[in-house]
Amino acid sequence: MTSATQAASSAQLHAGEKKKTKQRAPAMRYPFWFGGSASSMAACVTHPLDLNIVKVRLQTRKPDAPKSMSGTFAHILKNDGPLGLYTGISASLLRQLTYSTARFGIYEEIKQRYIRSHDGKEPSFPALIGMAMASGFVGGVAGNFADVINVRMQHDAALPPAERRNYKHAVDGMVRMAREEGALSWFRGWLPNSCRAAVMTAGQLATYDTFKRLLLDYTPMGDTLTTHFTASFLAGLAAATATSPIDVIKTRVMSTSHKQGILHLISDINRAEGIRWMFKGWVPSFLRLGPHTICTFVFLEMHRKVYRKVKGVDEKAT
Repeated sequence: MTSATQAASSAQLHAGEKKKTKQRAPAMRYPFWFGGSASSMAACVTHPLDLNIVKVRLQTRKPDAPKSMSGTFAHILKNDGPLGLYTGISASLLRQLTYSTARFGIYEEIKQRYIRSHDGKEPSFPALIGMAMASGFVGGVAGNFADVINVRMQHDAALPPAERRNYKHAVDGMVRMAREEGALSWFRGWLPNSCRAAVMTAGQLATYDTFKRLLLDYTPMGDTLTTHFTASFLAGLAAATATSPIDVIKTRVMSTSHKQGILHLISDINRAEGIRWMFKGWVPSFLRLGPHTICTFVFLEMHRKVYRKVKGVDEKAT
């Protein structure tokens, strides 16, 4: 009986040590630009399948335009060809290099400082939410100009020929906006955009870290591609749902050249379309966020793995 008890205690101790080893994060600071680099790589992979263009068209569509996602998708292919799905690629990359670099970099810096100041203790989920929202808000301000150009370039083909802006690329859009509308036009819609970025970052980064930790702690899964894929898929689902109402407002504000108050805009949309406006374009939004979120975190984990290998950190200990 004593031997059996000792064996059970030894097994429990071994399991506890194994669990602790699984959830231990590398005690090192990764380069600030990793998040922006991973997000840019993800944008390059997913842009041909990116339905953000479809989502923008649905959110800003005219009365005679297709009402469904599939109809809008077919309309783009018919009128603009396959290259129509690449609309705004330069603005998309510029957005990731500004917005994502800032939000990922700030979030990781705050998180690592918290861990070091608490003797290696992981932050709680509410703490991660706070860190992510603050980082996302700053990132939203930093990348707002690129986001405005991105929305306009994607929405351009839906406008009548006489109303199209015809930006050649993201830099051309920046210059023309400053010349024709003033430099402040770069910050059009910055408040809903930054609020969206805060919620988006909480929905992606904080939930990814939490889902990954739960999978490592309570399932047999290790720190592998399968875990990264599962956690990022769940993070994409959470982010798409949380940001849908803000995303609709942001798109409406950025696609217009006229100034309009946020509360007045929400009142007009709610009166004209009812409460369903909050989730208009949710399906294409999730279909965009899902693959992009998965690719972003997979690439980010690859960045970290290579960096640890270059630095000589034993991955088995992390």
